[in-house]
Amino acid sequence: MSGICARRVVAVTGAGRGLGRAHAHAFAAAGARVVVNDLGVGLDGTPAAGGPARQVADEIRAAGGEAVAHAGDIATTAGAASLVATALEAYGRIDTLVNNAGFLRDRMLVNLGEDDWDAVLRVHLKGHFLPMKHAAAHWRAEAKEGRAPAARIVNTSSGAGLLGSLGQANYSAAKAGIVALTLVAAAELARYGVQVNAVAPAARTRMTQHTFAASMAAPESGFDAMAPQNVSPLVVWLGSAASEGVSGRVFEAEGGRITVMEGWRAGPTADRAARRTPQEAGETARALLERAARPGPVYGA
Repeated sequence: MSGICARRVVAVTGAGRGLGRAHAHAFAAAGARVVVNDLGVGLDGTPAAGGPARQVADEIRAAGGEAVAHAGDIATTAGAASLVATALEAYGRIDTLVNNAGFLRDRMLVNLGEDDWDAVLRVHLKGHFLPMKHAAAHWRAEAKEGRAPAARIVNTSSGAGLLGSLGQANYSAAKAGIVALTLVAAAELARYGVQVNAVAPAARTRMTQHTFAASMAAPESGFDAMAPQNVSPLVVWLGSAASEGVSGRVFEAEGGRITVMEGWRAGPTADRAARRTPQEAGETARALLERAARPGPVYGA
């Protein structure tokens, strides 16, 4: 099969619906062999009937592509290890990992339960860490055997992780953590031929269907700016060998817009070889803030 990802093996987590499903189909259309992972839970992470991973794998095969389903919990060591093992058993290799699985349990901070906090950080942050760990261990072993891979990891953050979002303290914290995890992984894994980037998408999925209505399609062109399929081309490129040299970056993707995000970097600074009093520290901080760029507003504020 021809395409930008021809002969590559790509594992996509949370690929049974929404963005993950769109990514899986897009990779298959680009020639990749796809491992479709989805645990098949409800919007809040509770067990749900049906097997969305198998359904998407069947759709890809029906369209002439190659795919296998994986229904393991990637936020467990066993589930993450079996995701990599499934790719190796089915196709003999793994080239790209797309971490996308997640769900929501939105509450205002004072109403946010400990279980809601733990569950969201588990699926988003731990669910990124463990598949990365096991895929990276495989690629490190390959590199040490002289088979340096052109491996790719694409993580999924969010505007909520970059700016914050009212009612989503748990989700925002997890998505911000994914950005930091991406930067560390990019630095640590470069020696093994692994590139790691993150995408902060805005699209209409079951998690955002009330935020992004279908009516947002442009009436003149019929272009549905919030369709999840608009995000997938960037993800496919980042997951391909064509993205050589791009690592440790965060992109926002929405409709036809792609933005390179520029994160924390040193702004105005004042230094002196003496300890300040609290009053002096406050005066210095206020003077620096006058020269600093203002942060973007928190979503929903």
